[in-house]
Amino acid sequence: MRTLAFDGRTGASGDMILAALVAAGADSDVLAPVEDALDVEYRIGETTRKGIEATTVDVLLAGDDGTGSDGHSHDHSHEHDEEDHTHEHGDEPAHDHSHTHNHSHTHDGDREHAEGGGPNRTYAECREIVAGMDLPASVESDATAIFRLLGEAEARVHGTDLEETHFHEVGADDAIADIVGAALLLEDLDVDRVMTTPVAAGGGEVSMSHGIYPVPAPAVSYIVAAASWSLTGGPIETELLTPTGAAILAHVADGVDSLPPLSVASVGYGAGDKFFEDRPNVLKATVGEAAGRLLGDDIRMLETNVDDATPETLGALQERLADAGARDVTVLPATMKKSRPGHLIKVVVKPEDVDAVARLLAAETGTLGVRETATRHRWIADRSFGTVELAVDGDTYEVAVKTAADDAGEVYDVSAEYDDALAVAERTGLPVRDVLRRAETAYRERNHDRKSDRE
Repeated sequence: MRTLAFDGRTGASGDMILAALVAAGADSDVLAPVEDALDVEYRIGETTRKGIEATTVDVLLAGDDGTGSDGHSHDHSHEHDEEDHTHEHGDEPAHDHSHTHNHSHTHDGDREHAEGGGPNRTYAECREIVAGMDLPASVESDATAIFRLLGEAEARVHGTDLEETHFHEVGADDAIADIVGAALLLEDLDVDRVMTTPVAAGGGEVSMSHGIYPVPAPAVSYIVAAASWSLTGGPIETELLTPTGAAILAHVADGVDSLPPLSVASVGYGAGDKFFEDRPNVLKATVGEAAGRLLGDDIRMLETNVDDATPETLGALQERLADAGARDVTVLPATMKKSRPGHLIKVVVKPEDVDAVARLLAAETGTLGVRETATRHRWIADRSFGTVELAVDGDTYEVAVKTAADDAGEVYDVSAEYDDALAVAERTGLPVRDVLRRAETAYRERNHDRKSDRE
């Protein structure tokens, strides 16, 4: 399984993720749709951080600088870590309102850095911009999901509605370029899984328009709550994890305590802007082949309690909700207020189907409210179906089987279809469980023979 692994020990920001992906082998030409839509340019360069060769990516406002460049550019000059000790770490401030910066907009030649450039947009406006970029469906879905994570976090911080929440700096052109750019580069790398070791938040305090706040910033804390990876403090007293970096990793990366065994294909380092005395400020990205595992599936869990739903209503609920997009529906007995008997209804649903399924759940049951729990992922098998032939007393019978495999194709469970086994049992006089056993054994033996032939 082709795997991308981030080393999160020095945190992450949007520009560091972009740089690490390019350094690990992603083709920067795929960034063209963002440059066309936002009138920005990605400036890709090289630098050295404590002796490590690293890639930099800056998002600049597009314009005529006399070079004739009409797209992203490459800067092959080297920046050394001894030259400047005043730059900021990441791609945007730590919160959604204006911050106290150590510097104003920087310039690269005649190009102004796009940090904070463009209007402060709402979640809905950012979603519309992404939809208008004519991106591959998977890239648009990833970018929109990342903005949703940011929006949900900012809405919780400020107590506002998601659709009306203003992103301020993280809705500006450079943050949009970071998020959509990361989705495009990940698509180009064509990996099956992304993972990260625990991500460092840094420490100390960060200055914002509302005052001084501890690191991690409030929005980062809420984003990390939705992630499957761990957050760690330190290792130094400065902000290391930005909202954009946190949101990208929360959406795309699974958490691991340490890197699994990998057959390494490429390694790249993305440099941040800050310079540290005792360590390189880089995000390491490793691409390689890893052993198989279950597939990650991004889901939400809806729940409601009812005490007046009839058996007929509950019986039809499974099919009705499945038609609306539910992946699984469970109805459990429960004891309600005043010891009334009731039911707890739990529905597994994809993020894009939450609104439709919640509305239908309320309409079908009459419930006054539906909860969305914090569940973010489930691990599922790669399921497939096949048939096997059984020979009984000179006759041949077909039985369907369902298999479960990890993402490397290793089958770990085989289940014969009961109805097919029952039909064979009725025609042959064999016990049903004997037919089930024979069908499953036949599939395992056939699968083993095919695997041996490939090897």
